[in-house]
Amino acid sequence: MDIKHIVEAILFAAHRPMTCKQIQQVFPELEQPELADIEAVIVAITDDYQPRPIELKRVASGYRFQVKAELSHWVARLFEEKPPKYSRALMETLSIIAYRQPVTRGDIEDIRGVSVSSNIIQTLLEREWIKVIGQKPVPGRPSLYGTSKEFLDYFNLSTLSELPTLAAIHALNESNIDNPTTQVNRENPQTTA
Repeated sequence: MDIKHIVEAILFAAHRPMTCKQIQQVFPELEQPELADIEAVIVAITDDYQPRPIELKRVASGYRFQVKAELSHWVARLFEEKPPKYSRALMETLSIIAYRQPVTRGDIEDIRGVSVSSNIIQTLLEREWIKVIGQKPVPGRPSLYGTSKEFLDYFNLSTLSELPTLAAIHALNESNIDNPTTQVNRENPQTTA
């Protein structure tokens, strides 16, 4: 069998992103290709899918097939359930954790100027968007929170460095104030309506 076809089938059938090492481990021990060969095949598969409506995308947890962003709103019509709506407080809390990690609940409260509901932290932990990454070495040893690979995967990022800069967010907010007809689409914050 052609290694390219095998890797493509593995990635297509996987229910989660997969790293090159995880793909390699699917092969029987005596037939495992080198990691460099798997990486080369992934590059070739990515190139093959350039003109197609789906793509092989690298996210924090590995590689996955997904619908291209410009077509996602069409595919979303297949699913009757609407994506969950998150409160402004939850999104502010998540943003603070993403940009300032590691942070304690007290740090988040200091930045937001209001207390953080236990439900918000619990929701973020249940979604696996954040995780406890340690304890701050101060009295009471409060938990330190940081984002997870699932956070990066959900927001289609491979690293935190792909987050928009705070200056870019500020500029977007300024343009929304100057042009009130442009608003952020709450279901997909990467697009505007």
